[in-house]
Amino acid sequence: MNPLKYLGGYPPAVLDKARQLIDRDELGDYLARRHPGRHAIQNDKALYAYVNALRQEHLRHAPGIDRVWYDSKLDVIGRALGLHTAISHVHGGRLKARKEIRIAALFRDTAPEFLEMIVVHELAHLKEAEHNKQFYQLCEYMQPDYHQQEFDLRLHLTWRDVLASRAA
Repeated sequence: MNPLKYLGGYPPAVLDKARQLIDRDELGDYLARRHPGRHAIQNDKALYAYVNALRQEHLRHAPGIDRVWYDSKLDVIGRALGLHTAISHVHGGRLKARKEIRIAALFRDTAPEFLEMIVVHELAHLKEAEHNKQFYQLCEYMQPDYHQQEFDLRLHLTWRDVLASRAA
């Protein structure tokens, strides 16, 4: 198992630092210091309200979201942590599109910054389909420390894998 699979693309110095934290069994403590709290958004209704509030605050002219929910299967399918979909169907001779956002259930028990980061990421897809410069600028606009939170989330996922491998 590659313990740093979530950190691909980062410079070797960053990867070495992450390996050192893992080897010294300090990564969990590091993350606990940086992100000590857990959010209170535990059900789909609260998640929908949270996502919609962020959309209203930052993307007023973006299309509305029809459904938002925690998806327990999302974590294991292709390592996706969030997913946005536009489902089109014919209804009474008209084509209707429903916009949906699914958030991996693992985010029920994470720091509020991680939930915000994944929601911001999925909301940015309402305006920008691709992961391009404009997409990441939009993410930074909605969450000014987006890149740091994404990195910390990747460290959190790495720590989860380390713990799982030790338990096995």
